[in-house]
Amino acid sequence: MADAILMRLCRLCVGKGFNLNMKVILNSEQIERILDKQARHILSDVSAKVNIAVIGIRSRGEILAQRLAGKLSKKLKKEVPCGTLDITLYRDDLNSPRAGAGPHVRTTEIGFDITDKLIILYDDVLYTGRSTRAALDALIDLGRPKAIKLAVLVERAGREFPIQADYVGYKADVKQGKSVQVNLVESDGIDQVIIE
Repeated sequence: MADAILMRLCRLCVGKGFNLNMKVILNSEQIERILDKQARHILSDVSAKVNIAVIGIRSRGEILAQRLAGKLSKKLKKEVPCGTLDITLYRDDLNSPRAGAGPHVRTTEIGFDITDKLIILYDDVLYTGRSTRAALDALIDLGRPKAIKLAVLVERAGREFPIQADYVGYKADVKQGKSVQVNLVESDGIDQVIIE
């Protein structure tokens, strides 16, 4: 009887688009704690006199950057500017035969001068380092920051460039062929990180 119920439940889940091979590695509370910890770590590393700004890489990085900037603003009792960076035209796979159709370019929205600011560059997942490399190129085209520090929600093995994060939320052990998917309330209706 229990086996029949389990089989029905499995069929129902698959029929509704649920992936039974996914594993949730971070939930909403854990993501919130990570952002709090990263904000504290950043503030412990930086003098209160330093001008900090947070810039998120589209699309999940921009949401996480907004959340982090809010936490930093609250702790510093002053507005920490936040912007969004689109790296599409800086990607090294743009002209790759595997790239398919033309790129979907969105806007970079940075309403402040980055020159002489400490930029906290936020991305959702650090994997090969290629997105970070593209983001660094894009930022340098916009000005000359005092420094750029990388913050990520999830780091996984597989670097192809000599890039490491300064502020890592969670180090995930992810097998080859598996992917890390970050879901956030603002874009996906739920805060969670899954491995598929």
